[in-house]
Amino acid sequence: MSSVFAAFHAVRDSIRRHPWWTDSLLALFLTFISVGSVVFAGRGHLDLDISVLDAILVPVTTLPIAVRRYRPLAVLATTVAAETLLLLFASRVPAPVGVIVALYTVASRCERPVSVRAGGWALFAIVVGVIVHYGSQAGKIVPELAVFAIAWVIGDNIRTRRAYLAELEARAARLEREREERDQRAVAEERARIARELHDVIAHNVSVMVVQASAGEEVFDTDPGRARESLAAVASTGRAALAELRRLLGVIRAEDDREGAPSYVPQPGIEYLDELVRQVRETGLEVELSVLGQPRELPEAVGLCAYRIIQEALTNTLKHADASQAQVSVRYVADAVELRVTDDGRGASRVNGEGGGHGLIGMRERVALFGGELTVEAGDGRGYAVRARLPLEEPER
Repeated sequence: MSSVFAAFHAVRDSIRRHPWWTDSLLALFLTFISVGSVVFAGRGHLDLDISVLDAILVPVTTLPIAVRRYRPLAVLATTVAAETLLLLFASRVPAPVGVIVALYTVASRCERPVSVRAGGWALFAIVVGVIVHYGSQAGKIVPELAVFAIAWVIGDNIRTRRAYLAELEARAARLEREREERDQRAVAEERARIARELHDVIAHNVSVMVVQASAGEEVFDTDPGRARESLAAVASTGRAALAELRRLLGVIRAEDDREGAPSYVPQPGIEYLDELVRQVRETGLEVELSVLGQPRELPEAVGLCAYRIIQEALTNTLKHADASQAQVSVRYVADAVELRVTDDGRGASRVNGEGGGHGLIGMRERVALFGGELTVEAGDGRGYAVRARLPLEEPER
């Protein structure tokens, strides 16, 4: 079955790439019908006694259909002219199938004012020819006009639908480009913000190293023990700074910082969660903080990342969730720290950054910087949950 579908799609794609193949086959088929109708002449038996005019003009009413997509107006003019000449001067006239297809093509591929004018002139010529050819039987005009009108209406509807679908596709593509550009700007802004925060941490470490080195230099001769302690502290702080610098690799930061010079005050870490929870409680949202496992000192960048994730989740809960209470859980495991923020709000898609804001993008960027994992999902019925896992080992690059 899959091979049949594959063959079908291959044929369809080939037809779309080379429509003149199908138009050529259509032209040959219509020519066969027209010539056959003239040869049999409606008497049910073969009659090859046809005039030269019939032999020349009958194929001309259908063969131009092969190029109908490329020259629709010229094809309509040619087929109408041939059909009219047959009506005026020939005794055997085939059904105007070529004219019908040509009129449909003009209506489906040309603008409505053009197709209306072209159809009007074509019908005028055909009506004159029918009146001359059939004389007292000119009542045949009505059914032929009805067929031409139906062909034009179908073609015009297809052109309108094609234009509508093209507009929808263009609009969807435009919206997709705008969304991608908006997401890219959000990612760039968030990366720049992360870079500034990490810069603050690195600057703090370097400042501590300078102070410790200066203190060791002052007591180098008088108190060698204190000097060695200062040098050990410098080495430890330097290793921490190098670790933060390695994490900083790959983060893009804008060269032109319009916000001015960055602050050299260390950023808050996970040890400031009590203060954060207290601030949120003052807004009226009941927040419960629980710490599981054995708390231990985290790298400053990891602590900052954990603090910002919890801060962003609680902020979005306040802004969008319409919640009455929230739970914050920090769990220390062997090689990572796991964060969980839940609420009993309405669980809408805009909570925690999944709407028009950049909250979720920012949290994902922060977690990805440390090689961690982030999941954001709605609860059963109500509520929202943000879960993050930040490894404490250096991520492999």
